Amino acid sequence: MKSGLAVVWSVVLAFVILAFGQAVWGALLIYNLRTTPAAPWAVPAMAIVLWLMWRYLGGKWWPRTTSEARQTLLRANSVPWRTHAWTISAGVVSIVALAGLWIVSFSLVRMRANALPDFSKYPLLTVVLVGGMASLVSPLTEEAAFRGYCQGILERRFSGMNAVAISSLLFAFAHLTQGFFWPKLLVYFLAGVVFGLPAYLSKSTLPTIPVHIMADLTFFAFVWPRDTNRRLVSEGGADLWFYVHVPQMIIFAGFAILAFRHLAKVPRIHRSDSEESR
Repeated sequence: MKSGLAVVWSVVLAFVILAFGQAVWGALLIYNLRTTPAAPWAVPAMAIVLWLMWRYLGGKWWPRTTSEARQTLLRANSVPWRTHAWTISAGVVSIVALAGLWIVSFSLVRMRANALPDFSKYPLLTVVLVGGMASLVSPLTEEAAFRGYCQGILERRFSGMNAVAISSLLFAFAHLTQGFFWPKLLVYFLAGVVFGLPAYLSKSTLPTIPVHIMADLTFFAFVWPRDTNRRLVSEGGADLWFYVHVPQMIIFAGFAILAFRHLAKVPRIHRSDSEESR
């Protein structure tokens, strides 16, 4: 019973945080582009919103009775440099593997491409700043929601790996707005694992934020814009790029597993270093 309530509570908190961040950014951006597209004021405005949101979720301000709980759940804890280094290493090779999986999936299964805004009619400065902020909103909001509050609650009731799996499943469901296609959901689930494992191992949401930002930038710039032009293997046969992305997916997935295995050893290494320095 308590485990079920923990899941429900983690879902509610995660989706409230996610909805708030996405709704505010969407409203600011739409109004900005409709009224004064040459002056991207929505970017600094959203930067302030993100700062306030992060501070509040980290325990600041009213109500004081929940400050400690909010700080604990956000898990914005400092970690050793080795943790950051190995998280980024594991994250980079995982992004390459997931990009390969996404592209191969689009060659095997008919899916709707993700809707991307048409920025061709807007000034370059607006496009650059809006793209940069878009790559900050999702990582900061989703890491706080899913790897902080959601996974933090789940880890109290489930084993670490089960908590990561459940939070990753919820993370995938949060992307159902992009269509109910199992290959997409699989990629988002695996991305949730890539982000969730370091959070579990380090007890901190900070190491995965740079990885999440790199993932969003990679998919926004290099993967999603080309999805509409990908052809199905069943209709036009496999082209050269298909045979490039299949080994890319497999080889870099192997590198990711090795990197995560080493990342799992970092907390023990850090404890040993701390004990020797005493």
